[in-house]
Amino acid sequence: AAPVVAALRAAGHDQVLVHTGQHYDERMSHIFFRELGLPTPDTDLGVGSGSQARQTADLLVALEGELLARAP
Repeated sequence: AAPVVAALRAAGHDQVLVHTGQHYDERMSHIFFRELGLPTPDTDLGVGSGSQARQTADLLVALEGELLARAP
């Protein structure tokens, strides 16, 4: 995502960065944002841990709410 975010920023496009929140500790999340120069996410869906099915379901429900609220 870092190259896409950078290219959109350079072209002057508005964007919203949504973090799934499935990886939430320093070693699996924050370090990548920092090292790749990604901005702080506008939204963290807070999916958290769980089975693959549970994470996918939680992600889809949270993302639907985000898309409905922002109406991109």
